[in-house]
Amino acid sequence: MKWHSELVLPVTVTVIFTITFLVVPAVSACTRILWNPSDSVTIVGRTMDWAESTQPKLWVFPRGIQRDGGMMGPVRLIHDRPARWKSKYGSVVVSGYDLGSFDGMNEQGLGMHLLFLTATDYGVPDDTKDGIQAGLWGQYLLDNAASVDEAIDLMKGIQPVMVEHGGFRSTLHLAIEDSSGDSAIVEYVGGNAKIYHGSQHRVMTNDPPYDQQLKELSKWDFSDATRKTPLPGNVNPIARFVRANYFLESLRKPRSEREAIASVLSIARNASVPFNAPYKTPGTIYDTEYRTVADLAARRYFFELTTSPNVIWIDLNAFDLREGGETKTLDPNDIHLSGSVESNFQVVDQPPF
Repeated sequence: MKWHSELVLPVTVTVIFTITFLVVPAVSACTRILWNPSDSVTIVGRTMDWAESTQPKLWVFPRGIQRDGGMMGPVRLIHDRPARWKSKYGSVVVSGYDLGSFDGMNEQGLGMHLLFLTATDYGVPDDTKDGIQAGLWGQYLLDNAASVDEAIDLMKGIQPVMVEHGGFRSTLHLAIEDSSGDSAIVEYVGGNAKIYHGSQHRVMTNDPPYDQQLKELSKWDFSDATRKTPLPGNVNPIARFVRANYFLESLRKPRSEREAIASVLSIARNASVPFNAPYKTPGTIYDTEYRTVADLAARRYFFELTTSPNVIWIDLNAFDLREGGETKTLDPNDIHLSGSVESNFQVVDQPPF
């Protein structure tokens, strides 16, 4: 694939509603980092940067869950042609406000990450597509796709729906990758979906749109880098984009999974937003709330809450993901949690999304 390979897809609708979800003051934050030096090493990490707690929870979903893309919790947002599906694959995800999935991985080794992009414009309504509220966009792909190629094909038949409350919109873009190292970044800008497909698309932050981020990155020369090589040091999206790409170039081939996870986590920490770091205007903040890292080949998922001293993780292979299996959840806001936490998950009768 060429560096700027793009696929343009049809577009979508806007819904105004009154539930607060993805609509706190427009925080342009978060960083996704993919390390894919070979087919045998595919590690992906992300930071979640937000102006308040997203009330994150970890969920393990088995196959066979019936979902309705027109629902936001108990409220129906899409009445005409909502996407409805039965999940083909089990997954582990991190939710926000119990209303959708921000981040996750499925049993086939497909990962997904939703981040903010202020420039997002899903476009005009398309009544030939099934509508899906933006908070379930990534979950739809985890439920139904085994690879990046399959996910891109599935996106031709759906339309993400913008939701709005109090003047703030769910302006999201999406990064996906699979265990082969393939990657794609999907943005709706100017009413069209642009898909940047190829293993070279490894870092995504926020504004400006991805093509402009690449232009900014091209201004930097990291050949023969040393500790004197200048880098942008602030926490704005371009600075984080440049720094993450820079440090990815210097990673050595890992000798173990432990070293691989630590390597990506170290870059995620470097791209994180310290507590109370200034935002666009004085007095506003968007601290990093948590970090995740996934080993897509081993199906292991790591989670680090920034207010906890411990990293926790799960082995997705340890769960019964067969249809009819149990949906399980874990609130990570427990300072006593550490290491492998499969046994700490609790069964729920009905998932909230």
